[in-house]
Amino acid sequence: MARVCQLTGKVPVGGHKVSHSNIKTKRRFLPNLQTKRFFLAEEDKWVTLKLSTEAIRTINKRGLYSVVKELRAKGEHI
Repeated sequence: MARVCQLTGKVPVGGHKVSHSNIKTKRRFLPNLQTKRFFLAEEDKWVTLKLSTEAIRTINKRGLYSVVKELRAKGEHI
């Protein structure tokens, strides 16, 4: 699947669009994904990640290197 956050694992979910007359039709709620490049100073290289905006905030809070170590421990290729 292409629309998956590499850090949080967010994926599209299903639901209904509800009209004024309460008719329900299927729709998808997509995560807010951004492709972002980060400079990994410890390894002196650029890393490109597909992240949700919540994951970008997590990287700002915890630091890029700790997040990358966690992803590599899960088996993600970075």
